[in-house]
Amino acid sequence: MKAIVVSDQAAGMAGMKLAERPEPQAAINDVVVQIHASGFVPTELEWPSTWTDRRDLVRTPAILGHELAGVVTALGYGTTGLSVGQRVFGLADWYRDGTLAEYVAIEARNLAPLPGDVDFTVGASLPISGLTAWQGLFQHGHLQAGQRVLAHGAAGAVGTMVTQLAREAGAYVIGTGRAADRQKALEFGAQEFVDLDNDTLEDIGGVDLVFDVIGGAIGKRSAALIRAGGTLVSVVGSPEARPVNGVAVDFVVESDRAQLNEIVQRVRDGRLRTNIGTVATLDDAVAALNPTERLKGKTIIRVRP
Repeated sequence: MKAIVVSDQAAGMAGMKLAERPEPQAAINDVVVQIHASGFVPTELEWPSTWTDRRDLVRTPAILGHELAGVVTALGYGTTGLSVGQRVFGLADWYRDGTLAEYVAIEARNLAPLPGDVDFTVGASLPISGLTAWQGLFQHGHLQAGQRVLAHGAAGAVGTMVTQLAREAGAYVIGTGRAADRQKALEFGAQEFVDLDNDTLEDIGGVDLVFDVIGGAIGKRSAALIRAGGTLVSVVGSPEARPVNGVAVDFVVESDRAQLNEIVQRVRDGRLRTNIGTVATLDDAVAALNPTERLKGKTIIRVRP
């Protein structure tokens, strides 16, 4: 099968290439999925799990990508809950070969049914962005109606999900980004926007929850804005500064079938919109994932027409 692989950690994104790899086989509790669309996060190349397995042994050449939408083609021994021919979407294990390929072997528990009225391209855009936003807001941030949320990177793939889910939960959302991001952030539901290059972040006043996808100096300044009892949620590592009278949480997103079901239902009924920028074929994936211009939305690789 065709797949996008990496073998040289020092080469970074430039080391990605299209190659032929053996089709995967389903282990116990696995399914094999024929992939129709796949997502990718550029920071994958910085993750130890891209290069080594759980025993810290080199596992290259490694197939990239962890988000998928496709059709189940085979079941492993003991697999329950899914059937051959079923449309699915989900989040693949960090330590196994990924989804920028024609097929993937994946634990059944990491998948959820993809309704027939949701396109594979949309399905593949949801797992990391949607689950990250959901878990950061509700599991780790314990968001409540009426709270004020500061959503960094509000025009990005995660940020637009954070904004929409927080608004639906009854929060007041302040988005941040560059000047060019203002209109998109507002279109996705932010009620205020802070241009981090030209506006003063501290002018927004106190907030109950910060969702940080930036870190560094912005993360430090954000911690000082959190009200008593509030939460700083980070997806970019342990926060360098913590709220004086609140808590700081950093987390790595996990697959969760029930949450995927909640997210896709919101897409179906119009409460949640995806933020897809470029859609490319697997043959053109290397170029699409190494853009010469700033990305505007999530890049999705369409493996099958």
